[in-house]
Amino acid sequence: MPKDPHLFSIGEFSQISGLSVKALRFYDEKGLLKPAQVDPTTDYRYYDDACAERARVIARLRDLQFPLNEIGRILAECSDEADLMGAMRRQQRTITERMQADRKTVKALEEVIAQETEAARLLETSRFAVQEKQLDPVVIAGLRMKGRYEDCGRGFSTIARVMGRHLTGRPLCLYYDGEYREEDASFEACFPLRREVPSRDEVCVRVLEAQRCLSMVHQGPYPQLGRSYRKLLVEAKRRGFTVHLPTREVYLKGPGMIFKGNPMRYVTEIQLPIKES
Repeated sequence: MPKDPHLFSIGEFSQISGLSVKALRFYDEKGLLKPAQVDPTTDYRYYDDACAERARVIARLRDLQFPLNEIGRILAECSDEADLMGAMRRQQRTITERMQADRKTVKALEEVIAQETEAARLLETSRFAVQEKQLDPVVIAGLRMKGRYEDCGRGFSTIARVMGRHLTGRPLCLYYDGEYREEDASFEACFPLRREVPSRDEVCVRVLEAQRCLSMVHQGPYPQLGRSYRKLLVEAKRRGFTVHLPTREVYLKGPGMIFKGNPMRYVTEIQLPIKES
């Protein structure tokens, strides 16, 4: 061991710095806190007073939630207390922004938990049951689209602008994929019409054929429709039916053009066309 009274073994320096031996070895490996000397024969590490000051700064920065790579940058770039204070102010801003983001996340989680809890309750106690029904032919104005599901609102707006006074009944959407797709879903926004009129622009007018289906009314936000789809698909299999495309969603009550309303009160009828297996 060196005779210099200002050199300390790693154990002694651990007591001085308040850092564990394991932490000191880790910081050495990361290049944050190199020993003043290393015995070439034994590989023992020895630290001095300058190491103690650097260790104090590292410990303090770790307490303040600085990541290791940021601590390394600060130690390399900061030459005095003023530089260190500037780094601390930046970290203060970062943590403040993170706290604000975390509060928003907590609020969003609370809303999701409440919605999911209510949706599960509604599904269990729902007065809406799966039923088999015959859909009559209906004249529709349809706009075939490819994209995200929420784009159907834009489709409904286009149909309303083009067809105007000919519209009647609730908007509906036909889904052609038979699976969930995030970005490139194939669907058709539709409105029932009072009578057949010529197609205009990209809006196609045609008769939607009569269809036998399994139907269920879903109450709640659109992202929770999967619960009701599951119930319908289970029932279709139980009854020996094959589901055919396109499936239909009829929006009995949903967001208005201006006010979105409460998603928990949205009402959607899901219609799965069926045939005997």
